[in-house]
Amino acid sequence: MEEQLPQHLIDLRRQLNKYSYEYYVEDNPSVPDSEYDRLMNELIAIETDHPEWITPDSPTQRVGGEPLKAFTKVTHDVPMLSLGDVFSEEELLDFDRRVRQAVGDEVAYVCELKIDGLAVSLTYEQGKFVLGATRGNGTIGEDITNNLKTVRTLPLVLPEPIDIEVRGEAYMPKKSFEKLNEERSQNDEPLFANPRNAAAGSLRQLDPKISAKRRLSVFLYSSGQFDREKIKTHYGLLEAIRELGLPVNPESRRCRTMQEVFDYIREFTEKRDALPYGIDGIVVKVDSMDQQRQLGNTVKSPRWMIAYKFPAEEVVSTLEAIEISVGRTGAVTPTAVLTPVSVAGTTVKRASLHNEDLIREKDLRIGDRVVIRKAGDIIPEVVNVLVEQRTGKEEPFSMPTHCPECGSALVRLEEEVALRCINPKCPALIREGLIHFVSRGAMNIDGLGEKVITQLFEKQLIADVADLYKLQREDLLSMERMGPKSTDNLLDAIEHSKENSLEHLLFGLGIRYIGSKAAKLLAQAFKNIDQLAAADLEALTAVDEIGEKMAESLITYFSKPEVGALINELKSAGVNMAYLGPDPAVASQSDSLFNGKTVVLTGKLTLMTRNEAKDEIEKRGGKVTGSVSASTDLVVAGEAAGSKLKKAQELQIEVWDEARFVETLKE
Repeated sequence: MEEQLPQHLIDLRRQLNKYSYEYYVEDNPSVPDSEYDRLMNELIAIETDHPEWITPDSPTQRVGGEPLKAFTKVTHDVPMLSLGDVFSEEELLDFDRRVRQAVGDEVAYVCELKIDGLAVSLTYEQGKFVLGATRGNGTIGEDITNNLKTVRTLPLVLPEPIDIEVRGEAYMPKKSFEKLNEERSQNDEPLFANPRNAAAGSLRQLDPKISAKRRLSVFLYSSGQFDREKIKTHYGLLEAIRELGLPVNPESRRCRTMQEVFDYIREFTEKRDALPYGIDGIVVKVDSMDQQRQLGNTVKSPRWMIAYKFPAEEVVSTLEAIEISVGRTGAVTPTAVLTPVSVAGTTVKRASLHNEDLIREKDLRIGDRVVIRKAGDIIPEVVNVLVEQRTGKEEPFSMPTHCPECGSALVRLEEEVALRCINPKCPALIREGLIHFVSRGAMNIDGLGEKVITQLFEKQLIADVADLYKLQREDLLSMERMGPKSTDNLLDAIEHSKENSLEHLLFGLGIRYIGSKAAKLLAQAFKNIDQLAAADLEALTAVDEIGEKMAESLITYFSKPEVGALINELKSAGVNMAYLGPDPAVASQSDSLFNGKTVVLTGKLTLMTRNEAKDEIEKRGGKVTGSVSASTDLVVAGEAAGSKLKKAQELQIEVWDEARFVETLKE
């Protein structure tokens, strides 16, 4: 029996791999789940008794191994280039014209669905899966092999012992996405905005067991290295990949004319919502490998393929009401309250209307049927009113003449569109100002969120920011959901905030026109709040990037007696009033890699906050800006980085991931 067991083990694994392929790739299982489970349990039992027989390609190894401390870097031998985008049939015809001018009129195309996921590269050696990597910046990605092993549609062993690198898109099926968000909702965890973000977040988990639970999938569509003598067409390449048991999207189609391309686009524009996975466009590729080679690549993308992007998804909803809110600067903002509707993968209930002029321009009325879309697939907006669907029961809307919070008359300041409440004692201004003061970019008092601030304000425990430093333990314990531990943590956070550098306090005070960047420049220039408060117009405008409007706002703010009294209260409470950061003159002499460099931070950072990253760069003589341009030296891209990362790649600007950034800081 012992002699027969290894062969039985091999047969058992082959059988499980076959059933897994039928279930996950072909969606056509030949045995019931109970039979698959029985065989898997048998395999687990054998490998438990004989751990020396466990190999990386065993079906049991898909559950994920031990958590990693960090991802290692992978260099792509053949760069993973980005795609050019078009948004209309006219632009597609221009692409076709350029192709035919270069290679002649005998051109066929392959149309593929543009899967909305994360680009990955897979390497097989002697038929065994040995490496999986993210696209990264196109040249250097991250090793996510252990996470990709958990993707059931990917074979760990190919039927032939060949060396091959294949590329594709890892994604989260819609059912998996719904199940994941349902579980996160039950656990009071934040929901993922869409399947793409969920897939990217899942593949970049340091613990593969988390990836394994999320039921990701993958479609492969190219190879970084292939035999050009044997494979003459892109469609032939897809077939070769499919024959190796690798998952290829079944909807790919060879088109001999542009009319066939347009027909394909129209077909899947209609079928888009019914697909079990998300797509955001159609990829059109020249079929002939010889013609692909003739066309070549630009610095950023191949000339032989293009992505047709779907227009922003638009849906119809009902405008149920328009709510008015008052911000910390007194600006009155209208918000559309909508009948909940799904747009681009998320449920939309509200959309900003910005100001009174926009409402008037669109002639919005309560009860209107309105067209909704997400600008850039992110921000909900009202596109237009379906006037022809009006019944006569719709009610015109007028902006209030008085503040909904305090009753003071609203004013429209010169050259401004927004209405404002200018009553300094308005509860909304005070409450919103308090929320701003404790926010991450300002004093960063963890645990003092909007709900807690609102409770404290309504209970009259705080009336201004100085009162935050007078809160007693018994005050907090009297509030809803504030137990001893959360109370002590909050008091510790309030105490810790006293040690912040001056720029955090300046930004937190909410002085008009003074954002976080201006606050930092002013703190560096004047060193402490007393010198800043005493500065005149000339001294203030002498600071780089501080204009006359900002200077006048500062002078007006510090001239108020109540501001002087507030500053004194904060001083008495022990709040720091001095700049604690590095001297810019000293930082500029640093031999750091960041010295003299312009850096852009984009995406979600997980190892530090964005402000912490900014501070570290500036300590080393670097400058952090908010947009990517030709003068940008470096982009640090966190999770789910978007348009800034894409622009950096187009401009061939160096891109680092967060792990490399943190490692460089340590050096």
